[in-house]
Amino acid sequence: MIIWDDHFHVDPYHGLFLEAVKEFHRAGGTHLVVVYKTAHDYGFPGLKAEDFIKAMDFHIELVEKINKETPVKAYAVVGVHPAEFDYLAREKGLEYAKSEVMKALEYAQKLCLEGKAIGIGEIGRPHYEVPPEIWEASIELMKYGMALAKEADCAVQLHTESFDEAKFRELGEYVKEVGIKPYKVVKHFSPPLVKVAEEVGVFPSIISSRKNIKAAIEQGNRFMMETDYIDDKRRPGAVLGPKTVPKRTKAFLQNGIFTEEDVYNIHVENPRKVYGVEVEE
Repeated sequence: MIIWDDHFHVDPYHGLFLEAVKEFHRAGGTHLVVVYKTAHDYGFPGLKAEDFIKAMDFHIELVEKINKETPVKAYAVVGVHPAEFDYLAREKGLEYAKSEVMKALEYAQKLCLEGKAIGIGEIGRPHYEVPPEIWEASIELMKYGMALAKEADCAVQLHTESFDEAKFRELGEYVKEVGIKPYKVVKHFSPPLVKVAEEVGVFPSIISSRKNIKAAIEQGNRFMMETDYIDDKRRPGAVLGPKTVPKRTKAFLQNGIFTEEDVYNIHVENPRKVYGVEVEE
């Protein structure tokens, strides 16, 4: 059985790194989308485009290591986290920060075009309150990242504040404005609003708590599952532990909450559509 976790972090400095990936595999996991953390987490100051570029290259190396040293098939997603932009804008000024982040996102696009990554992300808006000018600039950068993804015909993973139906519809307007294929836009850390996301056209990647996935599957199987595992020994198992997606999938299948068709769509068909990757069986 293919089991895909759509948003998973690794950290060789503060976390379990390969051990976390092996835990995922031992629980039955097969495929991981390994999402860039921050330049700071990878030991770079995060004060210029070059720092983000070096951090992305380092991230690609980590993903290659997973593919070489574990049985899991890992894919990279690279970008600049909205919190990194916020930090840089406060440290060095808004215009400088925008310019450096744009250069870094162009490099993320290059990595996607070269086949080293399957998406740009996580990009978007801070999940906490920021001054209006940083909020507006974050939206501008999110659209810029989506435009780069459109050019490269790759996916984009979005990090945002907590989402509701109105915010999905607002995102739908940005998607139309940019002209990216809506299904290439992944709302990471999505609430289980499967029907609304389908109407808007974007793809929800849902935090795999029992309650969330149960609410999601009642609306259909057009979603992906994620843990947003942070890989930080100071916060073990945050946001959810590495075993969650395989364990939840298998339990839901066993209990008749998922059908085999649901599992196939969530873990094979949906990732194939969004990322354009052939998930081998």
